[in-house]
Amino acid sequence: MVKPVLLFGYGNLSRGDDALGPLLLEYVESHSDLTDIDLLTDFQLQIEHALDLENRQLVLFIDASVASQNAFEFTELEPAKDNSYTTHAMSPAAVLAVYQSIKKQSPPPCFLLGIKGETFELGEGLSANAETNLTAACEFVHKLLDSANYEEWQQQTSLTYKEELI
Repeated sequence: MVKPVLLFGYGNLSRGDDALGPLLLEYVESHSDLTDIDLLTDFQLQIEHALDLENRQLVLFIDASVASQNAFEFTELEPAKDNSYTTHAMSPAAVLAVYQSIKKQSPPPCFLLGIKGETFELGEGLSANAETNLTAACEFVHKLLDSANYEEWQQQTSLTYKEELI
């Protein structure tokens, strides 16, 4: 049975801060009621993951981000064919576009939580800054899951989460 909310954390636990997505899922697994939540993790997004969106009410993709200016950024996603559309590793927007193409319908509301990371070398552990950012992101996701509805999640996309404010 498919649960209404999907949290999809992706990244490589062996590559320093790239582990942020899977580590956030570990936090959710140990601190949240999973009655209505499915957790999914993988090294990277692939075309097959489009099927994981089926019959969901909300989807949250979670990944490390080198582009974030803040501890984390929370944005709503739209389907988009981008440069990753035909590669082995895809962007969340490209996964949504695949879903829309194969299912002939709009995907469920999807969001991206990009947690600021700094080091991604093989064999490295989590950096101190990434650990701080992960803590802030875990608190944020815990609050999101307390009110798992589209309108409340959408309102959160307009807020800025600066490291000094968290």
